[in-house]
Amino acid sequence: MSRFDLIAVAAVYSLLASSSFAQAPETAPAPAAPIANDYADGDNWLCRPDRQDACTIDLSTTVVAANGTLTNESFTSNPNAPIDCFYVYPTVSRDITGNSDMIAGPEEKSVIRAQFARFGSQCRLYAPLYRQITLTALQAMIAGKIMPMDRNLGYNDVVDAWNHYLKNDNKGRGVVLIGHSQGSSVLTQLIAREIEGRPVQSQIVSALLLGWNVAVPVGKDVGGSFKNMPLCHAATQTGCIISFASFRSTVPPPANTRFGKVPGDSMMSACTNPAALKGGRADLHAYLSASRAANSSGEPAPWVTPSQPINTPFVSVPGLLSAECVANEHGSYLEITVRGNPDDPRTDDIVGDVVAGGQVQADWGLHLIDANLTMGDLLSVVDQQSKAYLKKK
Repeated sequence: MSRFDLIAVAAVYSLLASSSFAQAPETAPAPAAPIANDYADGDNWLCRPDRQDACTIDLSTTVVAANGTLTNESFTSNPNAPIDCFYVYPTVSRDITGNSDMIAGPEEKSVIRAQFARFGSQCRLYAPLYRQITLTALQAMIAGKIMPMDRNLGYNDVVDAWNHYLKNDNKGRGVVLIGHSQGSSVLTQLIAREIEGRPVQSQIVSALLLGWNVAVPVGKDVGGSFKNMPLCHAATQTGCIISFASFRSTVPPPANTRFGKVPGDSMMSACTNPAALKGGRADLHAYLSASRAANSSGEPAPWVTPSQPINTPFVSVPGLLSAECVANEHGSYLEITVRGNPDDPRTDDIVGDVVAGGQVQADWGLHLIDANLTMGDLLSVVDQQSKAYLKKK
């Protein structure tokens, strides 16, 4: 990630977190009323069931054991999955306009591979395109130029996609909401405005709001961002929220952190560890990019020494990573420990930090790989939640 892109993404976060998110800049001309997307058009979806699209891709994984042994793990989707997953992707668009268009570029397809397609083993996949604010517009803002943008457009698109899905596709099925960063922000608004207190709330298996600050009162599970949807504390609990921001144990959130803190002395940022929802530390079942973490510091070191070719897009490293939710003077966050052993042939570290000018940006933590670090654990939780949800019906 370039320094300029890093600043732009920081601006995205500040924009979304601002209480004035819904207000247009006073110096920007009012945009013309946008035309609503037709979500009956399959081209307005990145992923839908029963077709070849951004979710029907190679997700094979090389499992790298501590002793250096490599084994291949194939991936199989479940076309008969009993529940659905509805995903809103993070800020990725590099379109040259203020809001992105409705044409899927390589950046949208790449994040689908990293964060969502693997859920096809547990649910039918729905991922709408939406007209998010672009990096281009935010870069212009940083440079002191105003590019017309509609801060409500992306949210309204997702509402339209959600309502189309409910009317035409859901058919009473349970659904898991999944988002990261800007996508989690949009889903937080969707839950608060369109789901809580309505009949459809009973169909929410869970909401995975990754890489975002979901506010809860200190010592409580509900009452901040949401009125009655609590944090998850068991894999058999349904209708609940999983949310966290990940930081290395060796690089905790600094004073200027973007994640792990929320305004108000009586409030804290939610942290639920997908590998140990009841609390404590547990090993992570990560699915990391075999070549590099998208937009991260660079290429990883060889996964084993002497180096061996990795011919899959993902790598799993059992026993190397563990996580625990901690709350301290730094904030409330998912603390990631890398247990490298210099005496074994496997790599002793992973990449995924945001780096600018050769320096790790501690205020971002491991934001770029929040989903990758916990993917296997999230899949296990969704599997158990699905069974619990169906048993209750």
